[in-house]
Amino acid sequence: MDKVKKVKVTLIPGDGIGPEVSLATQRCIEAAGVTINWEVVHAGTEIMEKKGTPLPQDVIDSVRRNKIAIKGPVTTPIGSGFRSVNVALRKELDLFACLRPCKLYPGVKSIDEKIDLVIVRENSEDLYAGIEFEAKSKEADTLVRVIRELDPKARFNLHPAISIKPISEAATTRIVRFAFETAIQMKRKKVTAVHKANIMKFTDGLFLKTAREVAKEYEGRILFEDRIVDNMCMQLVQRPAEYDVLVLPNLYGDIISDLCAGLIGGLGVAPGANIGDTIALFEATHGSAPKYKGMNKANPTAMILSGMLMLRHIGETKAADRLENAVAKVLKEGRSVTYDLKKDRHDPAAVGTSQMADAIIKAMQ
Repeated sequence: MDKVKKVKVTLIPGDGIGPEVSLATQRCIEAAGVTINWEVVHAGTEIMEKKGTPLPQDVIDSVRRNKIAIKGPVTTPIGSGFRSVNVALRKELDLFACLRPCKLYPGVKSIDEKIDLVIVRENSEDLYAGIEFEAKSKEADTLVRVIRELDPKARFNLHPAISIKPISEAATTRIVRFAFETAIQMKRKKVTAVHKANIMKFTDGLFLKTAREVAKEYEGRILFEDRIVDNMCMQLVQRPAEYDVLVLPNLYGDIISDLCAGLIGGLGVAPGANIGDTIALFEATHGSAPKYKGMNKANPTAMILSGMLMLRHIGETKAADRLENAVAKVLKEGRSVTYDLKKDRHDPAAVGTSQMADAIIKAMQ
């Protein structure tokens, strides 16, 4: 097979099962016909012991330099001072959009027969902005007093912990426009804004109002609608085929993307990407599962499909199609798959991480 072109990509293998699924992904990407110049850098618990931080500066520098990165799952060390390595990367690199396609492939167990959704989650604001005040702290008590001065009707129990939920027109405009542009690029028909504006009239209300304004720019090209988040959860379970691209604030996006992952077989088959104006970082949505480290047991599908998204992002459409079709073939056949993809999780015919990658590579030949 002819190699297409050489691209420099930052690879963060991660820890736990990360190195295993990352290696499987490297092999599958290269077998798809793209030669990658991998710049390997490390984040997580193991590098913490050597450098005193789970996210060394050389990781950030590498991603900034190469503009394209793919990351295995990373454990955030307890007591490291980091809320999350993943969140820190998104903030540091201004990766404002989390893209999570949720597509059901034949052969994977599901409550439905056809699911093909795209979740677009805003990454920078909402309750995940990290503006919190500890219960009984001077700052929390001061904030309570200030809020009571601003709103005499406000009611608090004694010494509450408080989180602040910022939603801005600027960030909402950016993420909703990204959702519409993604819909156009992926040849989708509809964007649905998900919110709780019936209760949070100023924060979610601003999100909805802004989404409606942005939607006017796409009239005649992409349909637009909105749904209240709790109703959206029910709709996704009952009638997922009615939805296409969902755009959500940070917290709802996190919850809904996991719900949708459950609809397509679980986090083991759910790819993801975090995208900014100039930088894109691709990653599986599952965790590092340290208890399975080195056991050649983890399902590599989510990471491999994240690699497929990366190939599409850099314009390697044919290679991406080749890789996705091979993954789909292996999943449909159901023979060379890991234990979690078998009808019986104790099926002795289940294969390991590397063997599933072997089958995907063979399917591309």
